[in-house]
Amino acid sequence: MTRTVVAAERAVFRGGVVPVLAAAFLWGTVGPAQILAGTDASPVAIGACRMLLGGLVLGLGTVRPAGIRSLYRRRTWGWTAVSIAVTAAFQACFLEAVARNGAALATAVTFGTVPVVSGVCGLLLAGERLGGRWVCGTAGAVAGIMLLLVPDGGAATDGTGVLLGIVAGAGFGIYISATKQLEERGADTATAAPVSVFCAGILVSPWVFTRPQGLAEPRALALIGWLALATTALGYLLFTRGVRLLSGATVGTLSLAEPLVAAVLGVALLGERPGAAAVVGAVLLLGGLVVVSLPSRRRTRPVPAPEGGRN
Repeated sequence: MTRTVVAAERAVFRGGVVPVLAAAFLWGTVGPAQILAGTDASPVAIGACRMLLGGLVLGLGTVRPAGIRSLYRRRTWGWTAVSIAVTAAFQACFLEAVARNGAALATAVTFGTVPVVSGVCGLLLAGERLGGRWVCGTAGAVAGIMLLLVPDGGAATDGTGVLLGIVAGAGFGIYISATKQLEERGADTATAAPVSVFCAGILVSPWVFTRPQGLAEPRALALIGWLALATTALGYLLFTRGVRLLSGATVGTLSLAEPLVAAVLGVALLGERPGAAAVVGAVLLLGGLVVVSLPSRRRTRPVPAPEGGRN
């Protein structure tokens, strides 16, 4: 490869893969943080507070009037609406799934669904080719997820929680494609993220008024603060900066870092002890992420260098 191609691929890795993986690391703390907080507050109400506060804080540094106008043009308003709707569905369903099935299981189910949905959406909507690296890496990662789901110690699994996790994963996979579609239509994705999160919070806000019990407790407030500031404001900022340089299929597979983070935190902080199947699953999952995320050594044409100075 020429030096130009190598430099471009390294730029994609640093500017695309690294921020998306950093966002996945932050998002992987959501389930364990919810379990550690041990609050009796409604998970959906907590999700609404997370989105309202996180979207507001994120918007203070990224939203511009021109960016808002770009989201409601004829070619973009439909995808803006889709982005808001699936963000609301993801937040509500995921936190409820964690409450029902625990952090590790809920995160594994949710983000085992994401790469399949995002890959199919990328193929259908943008004609993205699902290359051999993506197929092999995603297959290994999903196999790892399935091993992480193997019951250990006879713990019962809540079927509704599993279904909610699948819905949440499908929502996030569609969100990835919606973000890519907005970008291709000239929308300001740095503005799209806080608008989607904040408006999704408004959609879910009725739970705050109908289920306010426990929200004022110190543990609930601390949980909301972490979820809003770290996992939402910072997480979506990193995700938005990285996603524009990657295909939707690749972003979906990189999101599988989240259950790996959740599993590690479960061992370190929650006293979980994974069995042999879970250990093998974690190795497969990590291997799949490496295959998808590392820059390729051969490429038929150069990758466009990232735009400079874009926030």
